[in-house]
Amino acid sequence: MNNLKTTMLLALLTALLVALGNAFAGAKGAMMMFVMSAAMSFMSYWYSDKIVLAQYNAQEVTAHSNPKLYGMVQRLVNNGNLPMPKVYIIPSDVPNAFATGRNPQHAAVAVTAGIQQLLTDEELEGVLGHELTHIKNRDTLISTIAAIIGGAISTIAQFGMFFGGRSDEREEGSNPLVLIGMMILAPIAAMIIQMSISRTREFGADEGGARLSKNPMALASALAKIDHYSKYGSLPNASNATAHMFIINPMVGIGESLSNLFSTHPRTEDRIARLKQLAQNQKYR
Repeated sequence: MNNLKTTMLLALLTALLVALGNAFAGAKGAMMMFVMSAAMSFMSYWYSDKIVLAQYNAQEVTAHSNPKLYGMVQRLVNNGNLPMPKVYIIPSDVPNAFATGRNPQHAAVAVTAGIQQLLTDEELEGVLGHELTHIKNRDTLISTIAAIIGGAISTIAQFGMFFGGRSDEREEGSNPLVLIGMMILAPIAAMIIQMSISRTREFGADEGGARLSKNPMALASALAKIDHYSKYGSLPNASNATAHMFIINPMVGIGESLSNLFSTHPRTEDRIARLKQLAQNQKYR
C-alpha cells in the first residue's frame, strides 16, 4: 500500500512542478520541470535521509557514545523484530524526534538533546517506539520524499515572483494573475498532499509505539509534554517542508483555527485520547 502511496505522491508532485514550469515559461519550462522532478525523485530515494539529517545538524551516536539511548532503541527493535537503525542526536533544547530512511534496512531515528532531558525513560521509549513504527510501516520513504519535493515546489513557486512571464517567444505572455495564483496555490497544494499522508499515519504510529513500548500512557504523557514546549518556540532550521516528519509539529502555531486547518498532524488531544482508550482496552504488562 505504501509503495502505491509513494508512486501517487511522486506523480502528484511532478504534476505540480510541470504546471509551475508551464505557467512560468511555457512548454520549455514544463519540460525543464519534468526533468528536474525526475532528478529530484532519484535523489530523494537514495539521499533524502542524509539531506534531512544534515539540515538539522544531526550527529550519529553509538552504543559507546550514548549507551542509554542506543540501548533503548536496541530493545525496541528486538521487540518489533526490526533491523537496528542508525541513531542520531539533534543539538537542540527543543524536544522532538523523527525517523527517516528509504526502508527498514536503511533507516535512522533522530531525537533532540532536549527530549532526553525532558522525558522519563518510559516516555522516551514510547516516542522511540512511535518512530520505529514509522520505519516498520515504511512511512519514512514517503514522508522524506514529500519533504524534499514539497520544499522544492514551494521554493520554485517563490522564485516565480521574480519572473514576469513565459520565455517562449512563440507564445503569448502569461496572465500575471495566473502566475500569482500558481505562486500561492502550488505550495498549499504540496502541503495538502503532505498532510493527507501525515495525519493518518500518526495515529497508526502512536498505536504501534504503544505496543512496542508496552506503555501507551507513557507515550500519551510524552506527547503532552512535547506539544506544550512546541508552543513556545520552533526547532532551529525547522521548515514547513519537513514539519510532517516530526512526532509533534516543530513549527510555532499561527492561530488555533488556522493551525488546525493546515497542521501536518492530528490534534495532540485526539492522539492522547486514542492512546488512553487503547490503554483501557488492551493489556500491555
